[in-house]
Amino acid sequence: MQSWIEAFQGSIDFMERNLTDDLDIEKIAARAALSPFYYQRIFGALCGMTVGGYIRARRMTLAAQDLAGTDAKVIDIALKYGYDSPDSFAKAFQRFHGITPSQAKEPGAPLRSFAPLHIKVTLEGGNMLDYRIVEKAPFTIVGVKRPFNSDTSYQEIPKFWDEWLAQGEKRPIMGTFGVCTDMNGKDFDYWIADLYFPWEDIPENCETRVIPGSCWAQFPCTIKTLQDTNTKIWSEWLPSLQGYALAGDYDIEVYLPPEEGSQDMRVYIWVPLKKA
Repeated sequence: MQSWIEAFQGSIDFMERNLTDDLDIEKIAARAALSPFYYQRIFGALCGMTVGGYIRARRMTLAAQDLAGTDAKVIDIALKYGYDSPDSFAKAFQRFHGITPSQAKEPGAPLRSFAPLHIKVTLEGGNMLDYRIVEKAPFTIVGVKRPFNSDTSYQEIPKFWDEWLAQGEKRPIMGTFGVCTDMNGKDFDYWIADLYFPWEDIPENCETRVIPGSCWAQFPCTIKTLQDTNTKIWSEWLPSLQGYALAGDYDIEVYLPPEEGSQDMRVYIWVPLKKA
């Protein structure tokens, strides 16, 4: 577990050393030996914020220190921390600090500071997380997809589901799966989908996608505990995982009808694995 955490901390240290450069998520994730897709999922679970949010907070912290402690011009500080114009820098600076860059140069100006992250995992008693590892052949999904950005996906994906549910009986699919695919930097596609069988017609405005065969870690949860279970997977279960590694740039939420005698929908999170 310690080597995994050390590798992840190395990726954060890499960001810290290059805050004045154009930071690429591919290079950041490579420092932790992870794909950008999984790196951003794990970063959010461990750190409680997005990679982009962390970089912006650290840049704004250092920019304020430069403005308050040097005679550098605002435009030079803006360019140093990756802003194309003083106006865009000033807007971002004011959102973070509550004052303008010019005001930050005044003696005693109130400034905010966001310290560098240091990842530590401590054991504070056992937290039970049920799962099982199963092997599945390739299968095909059919559904509707929409592009999302990791910075806003936690707020926007529930809206996607609300829009889909509002269609009522006009919905072309049941919505068995919620699938994240094709992470490219911060951008990825999210599907609301069902199983597809080749003898069936593809509903209007829907597409198909083949999910490769794989071992899957399957975690049972509920609608209410979905987010908490997801956080525990990336922050507690994964660091202690032995004999397997993450596989593929996708993961799946599964929504099944209640069992007889129950009113609660059965919910699972599936994470693809490969033998280490």
